[in-house]
Amino acid sequence: MESLDGEEGHFRVKILQKPRYVDLDKCISCGACAEKCPTVVIDAFNEGLGKRKAIYKYYAQAIPSGYAIDAENCRQLGHGKKCGICAKVCPADAVNYEQKEQLLDLEVGAVILATGFKSFDPSRFDTYAYSNHPNVVTAMEFERLLSAGGPTGGHLKRPSDMGIGEEIEKAEKELQKLQRQLNQAEEKGGEKPPEIMKKKEHLESEIARLRKKQADAHEPKRIAWLQCVGSRQLNNCDNGYCSGVCCMYAIKEAVIAKEHAKGDLEAAIFFMDMRTYGKEFEQYYNRAKELGIRFVRSRVHSVESVAGSDDLRLAYVNDEGVKMEDEFDLVVLSTGLESPPEVRELAKKLGVELNDYNFVATSSFSPVQTSRPGIYACGVLQGPKDIPSSVMEASAVAGAAASKLSDARHTLVHEKTFPPERDIREEPTRIGVFVCNCGVNISNVVRVPEVVEYAKTLPNVAYVQENLFSCSQDAQDKLVRVIKEQNLNRVVVAACSPRTHEPLFQETLRNSSLNKYLFEQANIRDQCSWVHASDPDRATEKAKDLVRMAVARAALIEPLPMPSVPVNPAALVVGGGVAGMVSALTLAKQGFKAHIVEEKERLGGHALKIHRTWKNESVPDFLGDLIREVEENENIDVYLGARVKNAGGFLGNFKTTIVSNGSESERELEHGVTILATGAHSIKTDEYLYGKNERVFRWHELDEAWESDLVKNARSAVFIQCVGSREPDRPHCSRLCCTFSIQKAVELKERNPDMDVYVLYRDIRTYGEREDLYKEARRRGVIFIRYGLEQKPVVKESDGGALEVTLVDHILRRPIVLRPDFITLATAIETRGAEELGQLFKVPLSQDGFFLEVHMKLRPVDFATDGIFLCGLAHYPKPIDESIAQAQAAAARAATILAQKSIEVEGVVSQVDESLCRGCGECVQACPYGAPQLVEVSEGVYVSRIQEALCKGCGACAVACPTGAAAIRHFNDKEVLTMVEAALCK
Repeated sequence: MESLDGEEGHFRVKILQKPRYVDLDKCISCGACAEKCPTVVIDAFNEGLGKRKAIYKYYAQAIPSGYAIDAENCRQLGHGKKCGICAKVCPADAVNYEQKEQLLDLEVGAVILATGFKSFDPSRFDTYAYSNHPNVVTAMEFERLLSAGGPTGGHLKRPSDMGIGEEIEKAEKELQKLQRQLNQAEEKGGEKPPEIMKKKEHLESEIARLRKKQADAHEPKRIAWLQCVGSRQLNNCDNGYCSGVCCMYAIKEAVIAKEHAKGDLEAAIFFMDMRTYGKEFEQYYNRAKELGIRFVRSRVHSVESVAGSDDLRLAYVNDEGVKMEDEFDLVVLSTGLESPPEVRELAKKLGVELNDYNFVATSSFSPVQTSRPGIYACGVLQGPKDIPSSVMEASAVAGAAASKLSDARHTLVHEKTFPPERDIREEPTRIGVFVCNCGVNISNVVRVPEVVEYAKTLPNVAYVQENLFSCSQDAQDKLVRVIKEQNLNRVVVAACSPRTHEPLFQETLRNSSLNKYLFEQANIRDQCSWVHASDPDRATEKAKDLVRMAVARAALIEPLPMPSVPVNPAALVVGGGVAGMVSALTLAKQGFKAHIVEEKERLGGHALKIHRTWKNESVPDFLGDLIREVEENENIDVYLGARVKNAGGFLGNFKTTIVSNGSESERELEHGVTILATGAHSIKTDEYLYGKNERVFRWHELDEAWESDLVKNARSAVFIQCVGSREPDRPHCSRLCCTFSIQKAVELKERNPDMDVYVLYRDIRTYGEREDLYKEARRRGVIFIRYGLEQKPVVKESDGGALEVTLVDHILRRPIVLRPDFITLATAIETRGAEELGQLFKVPLSQDGFFLEVHMKLRPVDFATDGIFLCGLAHYPKPIDESIAQAQAAAARAATILAQKSIEVEGVVSQVDESLCRGCGECVQACPYGAPQLVEVSEGVYVSRIQEALCKGCGACAVACPTGAAAIRHFNDKEVLTMVEAALCK
């Protein structure tokens, strides 16, 4: 980005686009260019552990899926040399050395910053030996070593053992060259040149050393992970914050490493606090311990080489205060996340404020809004966070921006139209078969011309064609012409995987006036040329088999309907807390109707109990403004003291019945989407004298008692963490508690610096920039005492009625007694009534009792049931800023449905033959999406009928059906069995 001018809604931005030297409209991603390119360079994507060519794809799944030329290393560009091989071998004529930089001038309404992060560079830490020992790697480097697409193909190898074969080969070639020189000198009758003899002796010695090293090379048997490298440190790198993700990725890498290891692998993680605070993270941590991963609470002092080997020695002090040493084959540094240096320059251009750590400054109440209106930020750019949080915020910025730009919706949209569909029901079957060479991917192994000739002999095949690249735009255009010219009514393409290419070919069929389901694909790349790369005969025969099976099925497939259903442009939001109100308001600002159903008699939820955020912002002020804005918005209807009684319908057309508390009066609401924001609650524990002594509070009750004489005049206070959390009954971390307790501890110290404040904890989980709060608490003299689950604190009343807390100090190794004026318990957070609501809306719950999204990382606010979303504490415990961001994300996802006038329903769905159905309900029980429903067709007689808008075509109903009444369109028994017969009968 070169410059940005204007204001929210009317920005003008100049973007400098660098040349790729490859025309993406022509590039078919065949790889012929990279295969022939003679220039090999270090692969930055593989963290310098592998090599790539000067023309390359950044990584295998890169979008766009095209190649680019690295101009800095290309022989043809900017080096005065001539090469041009990639242009010569490119079958699509996509290479263009004449491409130039382009300055794009764009008019936009909003700007979203998602520039990511850089991993901390540990080379400045001499104690970790990263810069001078190959077997000390960063976590990102180890991630590439574990990856199947990485430099070792996912096999565990130490960097010191990599590339030895290449070094030996290079040395042997040099040795052969020297030997030829010596032979030539000897043939001429002269003496052997001493300098060449000396070089030869050196090379022979070096080859012997390398061969010994190659023989000694082994898969690592002991790996150590060192946490907080570049995080929670002020003396070395000034990164005082916690990077938030390192504990979990270290555990994940250790677990995967044990899976990849051929034998037993000893994995040890050295840590200060284990911060597994995310959804089901604690359970993953517990499973890692069960797998034998060793967790050592210690900050390693130094990493040293072991003389005579490539191993490493770690020196540290264990939990008992004893100095220890351990040897490992490999050390992984869990490096933290940093704001890239370029962000400062970008922020200056944009006029956006950064905080002290050079992350974009945002408030708790506007978590994705920067200091400049119309500019939004998401991901690690605004602070350390993991993938689910980054994905949530990506949707949140879309929702926030859309709220300001709703008037412009659809004004720049060009709707794609298809020609009318041809009726083929009375036509004789005419199948076209198109076999793809796919450059070197297929034709280097499969004898494609032989497959083409074989396809011509198959029944119902009217036309066969061999294509160089069937997926290229030219081939697609030609396919449309051939279908029309040859009057084909079914198409078989033998090429790559249907997982990636089927939608492309189906769209081509629609362009040719055919129903998109009149298509079948044979995967002769993945299933033939790739798996039989060394056996062309078997690959070719198998390709013939697959084509024969595809043709046999194609003769039976029929066009399927693709009905569309109208969308009701309204949302039901269940829950009137902060998350529910923000999601409703985000939608209302985009012009959509929103119904808020709140069980209590007032809006606000959990936020009513909180006074300040961890950034010291006033929650009551924000909440008052939010409630006022919701109540005054004409697009929002609020139903207080109401609950959901029944729910039904499908995507775009839901119907929900609500009833008022204490009344049987019902109201039916019609809506296109549903957002569950029902919140959660702090448990009432029976531990630590809670409910028996008025001086023992739950965490939010301290806020309520803040101005009481008891709290104001107190000389000593104790906070007990993890009350009811991280225990067998509730294994999850409640996430909020550490930050809240430390925040209140600091406030107590601010009020009375001489007060004794103790925090009794298991792990301090002040993730991200909340670490500064922990640092401030220690600076002010708050005393932190760690306890274990097996030695929990004991609270009792003394004879005089005073509170006494007894626990074992983890440093002194002896019991200590505290006599606080009051105790605050960080009690666990759990849902209430979620199971009943989940059954009504047919959405699942996690093992912790929170609503379970369809994918924790990639779709963190979506349910598997289309059109239903979640946010806030109902998803998992989280602070108010993360709840707001998730609420905006849920609204943004919901708006993608509400913004459509109608939705096209998938044709591959279940159907029920009512003449065979006996109404047993097995399909209803089996379906995870609630698509089948029992309908009474006559008195006492029921049959199953499918709501096609809900059906995903998974086939669970067909499997469960005892009579065979339920089946999946496009995959019925006859079609599948015909393919089986074709496979067996050549």
